[in-house]
Formats: sequence, C-alpha cells, structure tokens
Amino acid sequence: MVEGLQSKYPMANPLIKITNIKRDFVLGNEIVYVLKGIDLQINKGEYVALMGPSGSGKSTLMNLLGCLDTPTSGTYILNGKDVSQMKDDELAEIRNKEIGFVFQTFNLLPRTTALDNVALPMIYAGFSKSERNKRATEVLEQVNLSDRMDHQPNQLSGGQRQRVAIARALVNKPSIILADEPTGNLDSKTSVEIMKLFGDIHSKGNTVILVTHEEEIAAYANRVIRLRDGLIESDTTK
Repeated sequence: MVEGLQSKYPMANPLIKITNIKRDFVLGNEIVYVLKGIDLQINKGEYVALMGPSGSGKSTLMNLLGCLDTPTSGTYILNGKDVSQMKDDELAEIRNKEIGFVFQTFNLLPRTTALDNVALPMIYAGFSKSERNKRATEVLEQVNLSDRMDHQPNQLSGGQRQRVAIARALVNKPSIILADEPTGNLDSKTSVEIMKLFGDIHSKGNTVILVTHEEEIAAYANRVIRLRDGLIESDTTK
C-alpha cells in the first residue's frame, strides 16, 4: 500500500467523506454524547476494518455509514451526495442502491430460496423478474453457491447462509459492502472461508467496510480504524 496516498492525491474524490460528525442520544433528562466529532475519508476500493471496545461508538458510526441513522451535526457525503440531512424515504433508497449489508445473524427470509433471498433488494430497486433472476444467479455463482440456489436457509449450513447474505449484499452493485461482525456466528474454519470471500470481493474493486472486535478478522483489511470514547484513536494503513 502506498504510504501517504491521500496526501499525495488530495483532490481525489473520496467515496465517503465525513466531517465533524457528532451523534447524541437523549436518555431521560440527560444527553449521552456517543460520537464526539469524527473526521473520516474512505476512498473507492479500500478495505477498512472499524474496531473499538463496547461503548466506543463503533456501532453508532456503522449505523451512520449505513444510512440507518443520521448525525446530530456534521456532514456525511456518500458518493457525492450529502446524506446527513436526508429524510427517511430518501435514506431507504440510498441504502438499497449504495450499500450492501452483511450481518452477523444473516437476516435471511426463512421459507424463501437462496435465489429469491438474493434477488430481494432488486425488487425494491424496480428490476423485472428475469433481470432479478439473472443477476441473482450471477452473484450466487460468485460466492460458489450455484448448486444451492433453490435451497431454503434451513437446508444450508451457517457458512452457506452467510454466502447467501453476501450475494444479496452484492446484487445491486452497491458502492459499499458494510459487514457487521460477519463471522460472529461461524466456527473458525468457516470464518476463514468467509474472510477469503471478502478478500475476493475486495480484489474485484469493491469497497469493503468491516466492523469487528476481533483482531484476527481486522487483520484481513488494509486499513484499521480504532474508535475510543466517540473519537478516532488511530487510523493505520498497511
């Protein structure tokens, strides 16, 4: 990785540009200051791990990055659009188009085939059934599940379910793959396979942001950002 890449190319438009983001929550009579002024840029094609102990603000930051929440103050420019002031329906559209989510608990529809689970985000995006099936087949092949397309989640192992979830995250060709503890429910052998898959996805030009509390999982990323007490404590690039 080239050192000082950002300083060398300051004019490159970052995919994510966060400026002085703060997020407070009102709890009864008091205000809890969770994020206390975060500045962060992530360029297209980066592979970033977001780390931090409980209470550091990493989940709150992930929710902001994923457009599941908006900041109290500060700006968030995602792919040239200011999403920090958007209304819920606009945010829903951005989430569907720009962000592919992968969760610890897979979040698959139970009585639905792998193919239909993967195609789901394309329904919201307004694609026809033939387009959906073609693209869903494509991404299931990409995650090596072409022989399991007609299986329902209860007929799949944990690792296979997570592959379905990753395929679903890729289906709309999002700007960011945002993975929250993606190996949290998997054994160590399956975790290695899933992390290899994220590496393949990243090498195809995708931007991957990984939220984890495990050092060995963070080690797969090229850049590690550590949060503590609502601020960025360190930001290191390999």
